[in-house]
Amino acid sequence: MEETSELRQQRLRKLEEIRQLGINPYPYAYEVSHTSKGILDSFEHFESSQEKVSIAGRLMTVRRHGKTSFAHVEDDAGRLQIYIRLDDVGQEAFDLFQLFDIGDIIGVRGHVFRTRTGEVTVQVETVTLLSKSLRPLPEKWHGLRDKEIRYRQRYLDLIMNPDVKETFRMRTEIIRALRSFLDARGFLEVETPVLQPIYGGASARPFITHHNALDVDFYLRIADELYLKRLIVGGFEKVYEFAKDFRNEGMDRTHQPEFTQMELYQAYIDYNDLMELVEEMISTVAQRVLGKTDIAYQGHRIDLSPPWERLSLFESIQKYADADLYGKNVDELRAFCDERNLKVDERLGPGKLIDEIYSELVEPYLMQPTFIKDHPVDMSPLAKRHRDKSDLTERFEPVIGGGEIGNAFSELNDPLDQRERFEQQRKLLEDGDEEAQVLDEDFLRAMEYGMPPMAGLGIGIDRLVMLFTNSPSIRDVILFPQMRPEREGDTHGMSDDDPVDNQKKQTA
Repeated sequence: MEETSELRQQRLRKLEEIRQLGINPYPYAYEVSHTSKGILDSFEHFESSQEKVSIAGRLMTVRRHGKTSFAHVEDDAGRLQIYIRLDDVGQEAFDLFQLFDIGDIIGVRGHVFRTRTGEVTVQVETVTLLSKSLRPLPEKWHGLRDKEIRYRQRYLDLIMNPDVKETFRMRTEIIRALRSFLDARGFLEVETPVLQPIYGGASARPFITHHNALDVDFYLRIADELYLKRLIVGGFEKVYEFAKDFRNEGMDRTHQPEFTQMELYQAYIDYNDLMELVEEMISTVAQRVLGKTDIAYQGHRIDLSPPWERLSLFESIQKYADADLYGKNVDELRAFCDERNLKVDERLGPGKLIDEIYSELVEPYLMQPTFIKDHPVDMSPLAKRHRDKSDLTERFEPVIGGGEIGNAFSELNDPLDQRERFEQQRKLLEDGDEEAQVLDEDFLRAMEYGMPPMAGLGIGIDRLVMLFTNSPSIRDVILFPQMRPEREGDTHGMSDDDPVDNQKKQTA
């Protein structure tokens, strides 16, 4: 800390010296003609034409040799060497360059040549200081490895770790490819409220805020579902939304309280049709973004090409836990948990016990793309009852790489059945289940006007990006993840190993 403070003081002295020279160290703009990558890609053109180029970026290395200096400037497209010579720029500019530090943002203009070592370089004719950096960058050989600093100071992470930039470029490409896939199939992108008078569409605890003008509490949405279904009632047949959702729960490797979700709904199809759409969508996006459907994730090779395996929830437990739990009551399920040393909340009903068993004994082993389907009714209050087994629902979760990336249903469109399910959820809420769903009278009213049969899907964008970028933590794919506020003497936020609240998994 003392060393950093001293280096900052040195830079402040240089800043004052620059001002004394009558130079504005923070000018308003700079004309950029090319990027580093554009120059590297078209070197032969610049070499033969002697066309002048101007680039701007951050000074990342400097090697001073008397009346000459070599340096590297990094812009959004990459890194390029520059060569500054006293005879080319003049004494005033050369002296100014001596006051530059690693991290300063500069602009240079000159012509392009190749050095004797073969490196494409800009021979500088003019140099301009665009922003004086007052804090030193991390030492170059050790880089920036402290995860807490990387997440808190993402700007520094992006400066020091080019692969991090690529992760977030990839994130944008994934979202763009998803949009393209859905738009090509006639889906309409829409927007629904973030502030909601009644939260719904998932089993989760909400964040509460107060609307001063209306003098009433509102909730940050936990899902888009109920508003998107209202649009289907209104006559739209294919809709989707990319949305920030908020769940007031714990944090771990795959959970953040603020996360990005894409939800879609299509009238007149069921969950079987939607499974086909999902496997086509994910494999198509992988092909567009990665150029292949065979990917590596955390030491495993995963083939995203259709068709994906389909297993009922109880079939998966039978296959991976060697147990037939279909039809078992609460006492039998708790006895099974005790036998397998699974610690579960004593208040959990049969559906949530099954979910805990599946999450511990099955899901981590599902590396290849798999649809886990047909969940119990009490786990899925918004899903249509299974056409062959009325105690189950037509629901599925796409699971890849040992974790779910989404949730989908044949959507319940019987308003009387839906009201009964909401009433059951209200009883759970009154009994202390903070994640139980609330009764939404306006949504039920909309359903009573007639909701067509449909299927709906939510995909966790953060988890999908984790998969495509081989990232072990959700915080690696969110630019500014939530952390505990930084306090003096306490620079650490929550780590991936911290305990998580008892929670329903975010279904993306």
